[in-house]
Amino acid sequence: MAKRLILAINPGSTSTKFSLFEEEKLIFEKSLCHLPEDLASFEKISDQFHFRKDLIMNELSDRKTCLACIAAVVGRGGLVKPIESGIYKVNQRMIEDLSAGLLGQHASNLGGLIADDIASALPGATAYIVDPVVVDELQPVARLSGHPVIERKSIFHALNQKAVARIYAASIGRKYEDLRLIIAHMGGGVSVGAHKNGRVIDVNNALNGDGPFSPERSGGLPSGQLVDLCFSGRYTHSELMSMLTGKGGIMAYLGTNSFKDVCRMAEEGDQKAKLVSSAVSYKIGKEIGSMAAVLEGKVDAIILTGGLAHQKSHVESIKTMVGFISEIVVYPGEDEMKALAFNGLLALDGKIEIKTYI
Repeated sequence: MAKRLILAINPGSTSTKFSLFEEEKLIFEKSLCHLPEDLASFEKISDQFHFRKDLIMNELSDRKTCLACIAAVVGRGGLVKPIESGIYKVNQRMIEDLSAGLLGQHASNLGGLIADDIASALPGATAYIVDPVVVDELQPVARLSGHPVIERKSIFHALNQKAVARIYAASIGRKYEDLRLIIAHMGGGVSVGAHKNGRVIDVNNALNGDGPFSPERSGGLPSGQLVDLCFSGRYTHSELMSMLTGKGGIMAYLGTNSFKDVCRMAEEGDQKAKLVSSAVSYKIGKEIGSMAAVLEGKVDAIILTGGLAHQKSHVESIKTMVGFISEIVVYPGEDEMKALAFNGLLALDGKIEIKTYI
């Protein structure tokens, strides 16, 4: 049998990650960080399409990759319509919704678009997305926001949360569907989910105005003051949205989206950096506590994951706050690339249902 290659693509708000697998074997993995000035010339996320695709194609060319051997291109799912967890073949309806930014603009929208563009130029390759950020398993009571014209939405790091949940379950010899977990993905955005028997029954909207603030997102802001700001005449709609996503959080306070740099600054005695980094940990610990209440205090484990989990001082601060609730397990970074590729392989082998986006 000819070798089958699987290309996994994961565009994040501050990075472009992509990996090439031969079946289950990792051939290479690349993670390119984007500084604010790298992306400043692009007005919309969709304008970054060619910039990010070219980075991927140039790397494949430099490595003399057999493009004809690529059987699947699997992209991180973006802001499509709310759908159930699983793997979906990219179709025209999905392309239209991702291009339009149906539920908002985010770098993850580019995952399916780039996957489709690359796959369409290759003989026999198919494009997929897996566990997009809009996986929706909220319990009914969690949907109420406090006013009927605004419903809470499920937008979170579903791919990584589901992946680390299954990795943890396997490590203790149990099924994910039998566990009650709190998982905090801490990256360019922060999502904290309550996982009950294989479903995420409550989670903060990590994209545009809910939960803890992060390297570049403001999280939940005082609503009255936000309304005043909206009608102050000082900002346009797009500027206000950028304050929520892209130029909020740590970026707004310190002019950088690098949590690693902020922690270094704090250790070197920068008092503002110390306060901001402490606030990041505080907000996440507070959100974990609220999800413990959702699970009625019956929590098998709290899992910390994402890029911010590499910072030991940050992890220790969270442990101090919520260690009384349950065991805390740390998976620094994310297993999203492996999860994308593995689902792609299952699809190629017919071992998983390929769902249709409608």
